[in-house]
Amino acid sequence: MITADAGGSNGYRSRLFKVELAKLAAELDMEITICHFPPGTSKWNKIEHRLFSFITTNWKGRELTDYLTVVELIGATMTKTGLTVRAEWDDEVYPIGTKIADKELDALPIRPNSWHGEWNYAISAGSARSTNK
Repeated sequence: MITADAGGSNGYRSRLFKVELAKLAAELDMEITICHFPPGTSKWNKIEHRLFSFITTNWKGRELTDYLTVVELIGATMTKTGLTVRAEWDDEVYPIGTKIADKELDALPIRPNSWHGEWNYAISAGSARSTNK
């Protein structure tokens, strides 16, 4: 199960997010359940609550001179109870402005949940294989 915010690149309206999750479901040969926090409620995200204050404390007084420094400081964060953060530098170049056509979105193996299916849904491995190009 994946919990995600309602907006941004992993938002419930993001077509590319759903296409890429379908590819992951096919690669792992498993169903993935996605639950998005309702719009404006990302503050309910337990991970954000537990970690963000520690991340900002960890880089307090440090110059954030480049992205690699930020990633390294985030990756060196640990809470008082021992929860650690894993962060890696990804230097791959990703295309911007990728458009997902209605036909491609409609072909995804998405099953809306009975409660707020626009925010909560499952993507099965089944026909997702055909989108994994």
